[in-house]
Amino acid sequence: MSRRLIPPWATCARRLWFLVPVSGSLFLAGCQKQTSGGDDDQSPPAWSPEPEIVLNTPEDEAGHQKMLRALEEIRKRTPDENQYLGDLRMRKIRKALGQANEKTPDRDNWLHHRLLGWAELNLGNEMEAIRHLKLAFDLLPRVESQIEKHRALENVYMLGVAWLRRGETENCCARFTPESCILPIREGGLHTEEEGSRNAIKYFMELLRRSDAGSSWHYRARWLLNIAWMTIGGHPGEVPPDYLIPASAFESAVPFVHFPNVSADLGLDTFNLSGGVVVDDFDNDHHLDILTSSWGSDASPRLFTGNRDGSFENRSKSSGLEGLYGGLNLESADYNNDGNLDVLVLRGAWLARAGSHPNSLLRNNGDGTFTDVTFNTGLGDSHHPTQTAGWADYDNDGDLDLFIGNETTPGHAAPCQLFRNDGPAGFTDVARAAGVTNDGFTKGVSWGDYDNDRYPDLYVSNYRGANRLYHNNGDGTFSDVAPQLGLTGPTLSFPAWFWDFDNDGNLDIFASSYGGTIKEVAAHKLGATTSFEPSRLYRGDGKGGFKDVARAMGLHLPVLPMGSNFGDLNNDGFLDFYLGTGDPGYGSLVPNLMFVNQGGKSFAEVSSASGFAHLQKGHAVAFADLDHDGDLDVFEQLGGAYPGDRYRDALFENPGFGNHWLTVRLIGRASNRSAIGARIHAEIDDGETRSVHRQVSAGGSFGANPLRQTIGLGKARGVRTLRILWPTTGKTQVFRNVPGDQAIQIVEGENQFTTLPVREAPFRQAAD
Repeated sequence: MSRRLIPPWATCARRLWFLVPVSGSLFLAGCQKQTSGGDDDQSPPAWSPEPEIVLNTPEDEAGHQKMLRALEEIRKRTPDENQYLGDLRMRKIRKALGQANEKTPDRDNWLHHRLLGWAELNLGNEMEAIRHLKLAFDLLPRVESQIEKHRALENVYMLGVAWLRRGETENCCARFTPESCILPIREGGLHTEEEGSRNAIKYFMELLRRSDAGSSWHYRARWLLNIAWMTIGGHPGEVPPDYLIPASAFESAVPFVHFPNVSADLGLDTFNLSGGVVVDDFDNDHHLDILTSSWGSDASPRLFTGNRDGSFENRSKSSGLEGLYGGLNLESADYNNDGNLDVLVLRGAWLARAGSHPNSLLRNNGDGTFTDVTFNTGLGDSHHPTQTAGWADYDNDGDLDLFIGNETTPGHAAPCQLFRNDGPAGFTDVARAAGVTNDGFTKGVSWGDYDNDRYPDLYVSNYRGANRLYHNNGDGTFSDVAPQLGLTGPTLSFPAWFWDFDNDGNLDIFASSYGGTIKEVAAHKLGATTSFEPSRLYRGDGKGGFKDVARAMGLHLPVLPMGSNFGDLNNDGFLDFYLGTGDPGYGSLVPNLMFVNQGGKSFAEVSSASGFAHLQKGHAVAFADLDHDGDLDVFEQLGGAYPGDRYRDALFENPGFGNHWLTVRLIGRASNRSAIGARIHAEIDDGETRSVHRQVSAGGSFGANPLRQTIGLGKARGVRTLRILWPTTGKTQVFRNVPGDQAIQIVEGENQFTTLPVREAPFRQAAD
């Protein structure tokens, strides 16, 4: 490795060159000058206050090129190996159909036309897909007695879905507007090319006539029939009464302000497949930037840097990201404590053995470029399919360690990895010795100190398996306490995270359920009885105990979450959350869901009222104040798993709620420089004295928020008492009477905060 990793003792003396002293009533409690960590109390030597800028060494270049070659090989193998992105299945079925003759049984022809139609649709060949699915449909009268009933129903369903996707392509994709594909569909979201929707209506009506009321096929067809009518302005008036889902079912229970989608105006509406997002400051100019990925094996990450005037600049090519293909998720942290934010790219999810792809650790060089240092840091010795990981300093030695949640499937063991950060020596996988290999199909990872002993614990979400809460024993080992604490559910678990939703100072856990298909969603909207596995909201007591309060908090409903995250939308001090929904199937057009926290007492689903009810596949989510006006906007990376299911990323602009705020950026010295794991306690008075609590992290397990924390203050104009608990030392900094409506920076151990030179930058339309 070319770059000197700063040891924990050296971080004690850190300052940034741009710090400007300001006046204010400040008080520092419980803090002392940090020492070198040795047996004496000598102060550490001075160090350069500026973030490092380092040129690549030959070893760096060799490692980067090695990764580029590995990813190019994966790209070449994709057509044959990748069940989602490849075309091997299509080629085989085309060959079988090409060998058919007049003696070929009708059942064989039906089967091949049906399978080829679906394969063509997945690859984006919509009209060819429709042709084959129609040929299969026309053969049904001759083969229905020879096939299972559900296969015939599936044929009709697939033909309706193919036409509906054709309508999306011709309208939402080709004639995109900010209202496209957002429920309830109206005005700019209406389709001007109606052929796709009208043909979809025809086949969904056919499916409703053929299927039994209350069956899965019946609910699927009914839901998509209503969506199809809505796209051409025919809902509710033209929907047959027996099949109508009333307009009231698409409305929010409580009013909420509307967040417009401004991604296209800013040039941020990348048209891509599913992927990840990090929103943070990569170039240390205090303005937030956006890094996205796509899991396409020929798609490089994209970096958009934020400018002072509110515009964004695409710097993907100049940043050294070209050729670093793929990545379903991204996780950010300053792993080497040099003052520059680095990124981990996660690959291979859902592909089982074929997904044994290398992940990428992208080192931020501090000069606008990134270098892949995976093979030079010990992270590239073994490859497993994954989409989830989390950074934390589990051993409290001042640098960040890494847990990667891998996907074990039948016939392919993929133990999870815990990489201990050994500074200049790189990373060492200690998962087996620590007892955290998990050995499940891991879909979510989150670190948090649930029992307040300063050692971060680890929650692991497993799909079709018991979830785990690994208690950090403080000696390098962990114990799974989920069974005894009642935290193993849900079984169909996906995104999960630690947070403090009720502001009692104790971390809670949200564990989502990936069980809400369109059948359950439609039945729930109609008030019908339906069976689904609910998500869990475990309220923590800070002493190690938890209680599931999901039903009492209004979260007992079917959802199908993938990407997700949380943040305080209305600056009332309580955390809200957004679920990006869907699955690989084209018919899984279920709205993404926004839940607003009602003072820690319940959550209200406001997706339709707020404009967040997007129908496209929702992946990585980030809450971030991208225009620096004090309220959180929401970026969502959109797109499906198959080549024909691309969509445009969205940025929902927060119109504001009139509440006050304080943004806090923490810089660790003895603790890790990213301050991950630090706890913030703001005591405010907005008519009553109350507390707002935050843990520094990137948020949920699928999408990364900025590490700086934007804290809603309600009507309070400032913070009476601001406490920062640093994880490595356990010491607390206390500041009194901090004015609100500003961004501040607090360096561990320094007795004054500084204001950040970030000014409000209203979004500016991208140049043509």
